[in-house]
Amino acid sequence: MGASSNGCVSVSAIGQDSHRFEPDGSPKPLILGGVTIPNCVGLEGNSDADVILHAVTNAISGVSGQNILGKISDDLCRNGQTDSRVYLEKAMETLSAGGWTLTHVSISIEAKRPHLADRIPAIKRSIASLLSLNESDIGLTATTGEGLTAFGRGEGIQALVIVSAVRTG
Repeated sequence: MGASSNGCVSVSAIGQDSHRFEPDGSPKPLILGGVTIPNCVGLEGNSDADVILHAVTNAISGVSGQNILGKISDDLCRNGQTDSRVYLEKAMETLSAGGWTLTHVSISIEAKRPHLADRIPAIKRSIASLLSLNESDIGLTATTGEGLTAFGRGEGIQALVIVSAVRTG
């Protein structure tokens, strides 16, 4: 945690999530950053398994100290709420309750499939909208990791996220 001369406190926190793909032929859609990716099978999970939004939610939990993924998201799933945007909204509520404001989000995706280069602008727009940030405050990169992991071999997708936030006062 760092403090500046103007009384702002700044922090960064990391979040991670990963899911394997559903079996080929599954009707579950692939959703990344709140964007449905056509012509690709979805990810396993009791929710929509949006690894990007889950990793962002976990990073925000690192700032607020309030875990959303786990009991809270499991309760929501049991009640039929499987949209990861709702989990992110809950995380943002804990962030603002603590007086924190997000300033930047950096996202790194490891996956062999799908090819994401053409999808990055839409995903950034979606995340910026969900977090009330400018698109320029969202960094998003994707790599295959040269096939060194299960993600790089196409078995699933991993997301790593770092968020930066400030609190004044």
